[in-house]
Amino acid sequence: MKTFHELYLEILKQETKEGRHLLEDYNPYHMDCLLHPEKYAPVIHTEKCEECAYEKACVNSCVFDAIEKREDGTVHIDPEKCAGCGVCVDVCKLERLAANKDVFPVLKAVREEGRDVYALIAPAFTGQFGEKATPGRLRTAFKALGFKGMVEVAIFADILTLKEALEFDTHIRTTSDFQLTSCCCPVWIAMIRGIYKDLVPHVPGAVSPMIAAGRVVKKIHPDAVTVFIGPCMAKKKEAREPDIADAVDYVLTFQEVKEIFEAAEIRPEELTEEASEHSSRAGRIYARTGGVSEAVAKTVEQLKPGREILVCAKQADGVKNCKELIERIKNGEVGNANFFEGMACPGGCVGGPKAIIDKEAGREQVNAYGDSASYKTPLENPYVMELLARLNFGSVEEFLEKSDILTRDFSS
Repeated sequence: MKTFHELYLEILKQETKEGRHLLEDYNPYHMDCLLHPEKYAPVIHTEKCEECAYEKACVNSCVFDAIEKREDGTVHIDPEKCAGCGVCVDVCKLERLAANKDVFPVLKAVREEGRDVYALIAPAFTGQFGEKATPGRLRTAFKALGFKGMVEVAIFADILTLKEALEFDTHIRTTSDFQLTSCCCPVWIAMIRGIYKDLVPHVPGAVSPMIAAGRVVKKIHPDAVTVFIGPCMAKKKEAREPDIADAVDYVLTFQEVKEIFEAAEIRPEELTEEASEHSSRAGRIYARTGGVSEAVAKTVEQLKPGREILVCAKQADGVKNCKELIERIKNGEVGNANFFEGMACPGGCVGGPKAIIDKEAGREQVNAYGDSASYKTPLENPYVMELLARLNFGSVEEFLEKSDILTRDFSS
């Protein structure tokens, strides 16, 4: 049985032959805010909606049939069906729909004594708060607000990349086998679970990087408060799903955090740098269309050199395009593709409804941050190995078979 340490040394040996030295930038103290801290609501109505000159565009926009027009002319949103994708908010010209907010309970939590509050920031964060608001300066900004630390969710995307690569290696054995990624997008998963249930067996039972981050933080620090920060409204709904509600206490959007910084007169771009990056390129590029596919493909190639069937991916972004891709899968119209990635927002998470910069600029920032990473994949990343050791995974087989903290049942 091969241990993660043995596997890591194999990868290290391969890469060193190419002239790269992966441990040069490795600093075991970079995750101290998480490992050693002793050292250092989806969519709501804003008002009643009896009359609408836009023929209930919100109703027509919802692929989940979560919005219905009642006999009295009012509109009702079914909280069970709503995935929180935010499409209806965008099409409502009267601005009577909005995202639920967690701002006030978060501010209360960071001011309470006796509990550490961690900011779990989505991979799409780079460039969102200004080009000079580097990850290190943002880390200082969150600590100035009262957070214990800022944890990049990208390292948990690394861990989920490894899990999905192992799932691919286990289950994709013939040219007719295929896998639908379960990472990242709760709307993609809601679509499969709610509309295309017959495809659920092709979805590996992995939680999203957000949930993985929240669970790991709480395992290491059981009394911690976890706050996810990203561009996505659907994450507010995901954080409250019954089987994973143990992971993330609150969800804030980038826009909400920007407003908090402004109210507190905190300017991240002017603060001191607290550099502590520890994710690989694979985890960092999750924020844009194609990032998950590319990350898993590279990891499969490293994990199984010479494997005959490699990842052949197709992606879709935008709710309509995701639905069309699934229909093509069901109709056998996807050629030799065996890995399918869906993201509800155009451009991926960088195109989320609560992003601050446009998706093209966001994609450029994500790619640049990915290219600056010291490690290409989770298999090269010593911080991944450190976290897996903390979670008591002694081998690759154990990680695949017994990783309950990273697993959920999509069939229920």
